[in-house]
Amino acid sequence: MNIALLLALSLTTPLDTATFAGGCFWTMEHAFDDVPGVISATSGFMGGSTKNPSYMQVVEGNTGHLESVRVIYDPAKVSYETLLGTFWHNIDPFQADGQACDTGPNYHTAVFVRSPEQRRAASATRQQIFERFHREVATQILTAGPFYPAEEYHQDYAKKNPEHYGMYRAGCGRDRRLSQIWGDEAGKVSVVSINQDRHASYPASYTVKPKPSDTELRRSLTPLQYEVTQHEATERPFQNEFWDNHKEGIYVDVVSGEPL
Repeated sequence: MNIALLLALSLTTPLDTATFAGGCFWTMEHAFDDVPGVISATSGFMGGSTKNPSYMQVVEGNTGHLESVRVIYDPAKVSYETLLGTFWHNIDPFQADGQACDTGPNYHTAVFVRSPEQRRAASATRQQIFERFHREVATQILTAGPFYPAEEYHQDYAKKNPEHYGMYRAGCGRDRRLSQIWGDEAGKVSVVSINQDRHASYPASYTVKPKPSDTELRRSLTPLQYEVTQHEATERPFQNEFWDNHKEGIYVDVVSGEPL
């Protein structure tokens, strides 16, 4: 976040604020970082009752906060509707328990609105998605409250830690899910459009497999599998049970069951 630029612009330009909860805030911040007209995107928390919560307090699920991103933008350069479209194109609006592998109350999705105009725009796009896909939208429209920035190490995480962020995002299955829903529109900076010929490939029985606890993982995985999947260890060549496998089929993640 460029504080000097923000202060300079605030003296000359009427800036506005939008806040979105889209699962892990690393991914939401990254989605808005380079949108033309966006001045800053800050990872933090909104929607709970605890003042100035820490990240660990929030992930424990007892504060009521959602991982959120505060977007300060220049409405002369980018519309709120475009920001809404960017938000929708970067989430699965039908998943009620979080986003991809990130499940729990702090990962629920929401648009936090600050004015009647924002509420009308957010509600309209939510209805558009329902009409387009004919599925119940899990994302809520909520009144904005106090926003608490997360710790500094969470800010600009994707830019500061591109390798780890890329591994996390790929392993979590988020991009695969977005492609299934949005196709070529996945991740796009654009308004939401209604296209009745497109339907989400989202069967009624679809559920995201929650990540087991650390105790369960240690019990169900071999020591090598645990270190590779949980601590980014690298297995030695020709040492796993499938190194000489020639049967037809696909490889899947040993933890989530998702195709690799």
